[in-house]
Amino acid sequence: MLHVHLIVVGKLKETYWREAEVEYLKRLSAFVRVTIHELKEESFSDKDKPEIIKEHEAKKITIEIKKISDSFIIVLDEHGKQFSSINFAKQLNVVTVQQHNTITLVVGGPLGLHESIRQRAHLNLSLSLLTFTHQMARIILLEQLYRAMMIAHSRRYHY
Repeated sequence: MLHVHLIVVGKLKETYWREAEVEYLKRLSAFVRVTIHELKEESFSDKDKPEIIKEHEAKKITIEIKKISDSFIIVLDEHGKQFSSINFAKQLNVVTVQQHNTITLVVGGPLGLHESIRQRAHLNLSLSLLTFTHQMARIILLEQLYRAMMIAHSRRYHY
């Protein structure tokens, strides 16, 4: 069974996001094992330099990535590659056929990801040209992962 590690900066603060996550994790459990690694967001103000904040978060992310061996790393990046849902499912299939039984998905904090994390990735993925909160991106990513699993298993979900 495919194992997906979701490394995320920050918690889901609102109940509706936590409920959505629980629902998608339940749906995904038929296809993949998901482990969520929540990392504490760095506190910052308008006076702080965003690159310094992202660098601190990158150190935490790197520690988590190093704990996961032989994983295909996908990071969310506003400048990353965009896929249709069908092509995303095909991309995940290609990854798993190449003997990657583990996929690591990384969602940065409010300021995004440090360049060192984007460079470490096998795939930089953009969910949309639109900007989403990191909490919303986390749920959209889980939904798209579920949709990809349904497509890959020829199950009705994608119309």
